Amino acid sequence: MFNKILIANRGEIACRVIQSCRKMGIATVAIFSEAEPHALHVQMADESYSVGGAEAAESYLNIRRIVEVALQSGAEAVHPGYGFLSQNPDFVLACEKEDIRFIGPSPEVMVRMGDKVLARRLAKEAGLPIIPGTDGDVSDEEALKAAQAIGYPVMVKAVAGGGGIGIRMASSRRELAQVLERARSLAQSAFGSPRIYLEKYLDGPAHIEVQVLADTHGHVVHLFERDCSVQRRHQKVIEETPSLKVPQILLENMVTEAVVLARHIGYIGAGTVEFLLDREENFYFLEMNTRLQVEHGITEMVTDVDLVEQQILVASGEELPFVQEDLRRRGHAIEARIYPEDPVTFMPSAGVIAHPYLPKGPNIRVDHGLYPGYEVSSYYDPLLAKLMVWGKDRDEAILRMADALQDLRLEGVINNIPLVQTVLREPSFIRGTYDTGLLSHMVALPERRIIHVPGKGVTVAGDGSLTEEMAAAIVEALLLLAKEDAKVRPNTSGWRVGGRREQLSVNQIEKGSWRGR
Repeated sequence: MFNKILIANRGEIACRVIQSCRKMGIATVAIFSEAEPHALHVQMADESYSVGGAEAAESYLNIRRIVEVALQSGAEAVHPGYGFLSQNPDFVLACEKEDIRFIGPSPEVMVRMGDKVLARRLAKEAGLPIIPGTDGDVSDEEALKAAQAIGYPVMVKAVAGGGGIGIRMASSRRELAQVLERARSLAQSAFGSPRIYLEKYLDGPAHIEVQVLADTHGHVVHLFERDCSVQRRHQKVIEETPSLKVPQILLENMVTEAVVLARHIGYIGAGTVEFLLDREENFYFLEMNTRLQVEHGITEMVTDVDLVEQQILVASGEELPFVQEDLRRRGHAIEARIYPEDPVTFMPSAGVIAHPYLPKGPNIRVDHGLYPGYEVSSYYDPLLAKLMVWGKDRDEAILRMADALQDLRLEGVINNIPLVQTVLREPSFIRGTYDTGLLSHMVALPERRIIHVPGKGVTVAGDGSLTEEMAAAIVEALLLLAKEDAKVRPNTSGWRVGGRREQLSVNQIEKGSWRGR
């Protein structure tokens, strides 16, 4: 077993890894950039080292410097978390060259599954169903011909892509010709490669992923599925497990296919096989993430398996302490990702969180890297926190999530909490019949209006009936109440009305949301 591990990451995931290391009696080494020397993960770790400037390329992506710190600190292994270098084979090779264990799969597997076209071929070899599309990357001329054969609409994707970044849909030949240039440009800037490929567009699919875990002794298990269909621009917002959309027989086929693929490619560690499920209950391989997922916590809540601990044990050469038959899940878990962005316009927000108020209680978990004075930075991923809840069934989990959201306050930064609250009340979400188009439908219907109130520095969001006069009247009424009622007070994020369960952010007003006041 390792005595010391360096966490090559920051924020909530670095804090999360440190927690498991503490439980296992393993010393931890944190790294930080010039932008956040007092970050929470730095405070939690046993040791910490600066790795460069505020820009990620100068610090959290600085392979040479991170390896130097690992050697300097005496760390025997590196945990990459997710994002940054977690799926970078060059980083793995740099660690291996210095006899530092990388907690994750081999660089060869990373390369194979990181290339989306090659991953499709490997999945097909393993017998998994794949979405109709091109067998390789295509030129613009080849793309136009292939799209005709596949049938419109089609999805344009980056070969080196991931995380839903850069995906574009084209519904006609003319639209495809326009999309190709933008898709290649984004792929080049985001992934360093302009290569693209095509897949058939599936209308209203569900996004289902299967958690797998494999050791170096030939054992591979799955830890069931997660439903990740609540998405904005292909970025996940809410995840849950189990999924109501996957019948038991179909689920058994899906998890079996995930294990088959992991065996086929020689996977080691924790990974996730992602599928799309169409309306006729056909499922197709989408991609494999060769790292710990952001949403791994809800799987931990229903299985009582610490996935980070298992990653560390596997990397140290241990056998998995269980077989498939030992794994059971109980209850239902839901995760909401809390972002600093306007819940209506999705525009990013900046600011300082003076005092984060996080919900506590049985079956509530908040993974975060927040602290008093936390500044939302433009340098890194904006995720503020992951709020997770468990219930004995889905209804209880939804109610617990709604209650916990009421207690989660991040004053100083506009955030998407109102959006998550709206999703929880959406009929298709309550029924469990929603698909990946849920948020786009919610945003489109009804019409949303954003009005800036001159002289007040306030933006009011509402439905199509909101007028400039109404917006101004709302702000004036709140200002007047703030003078007359001690329970109504302004702060940097809006107005707080009454007790904790009567909070209203002026930047997030929607018609009727201020009950009777």
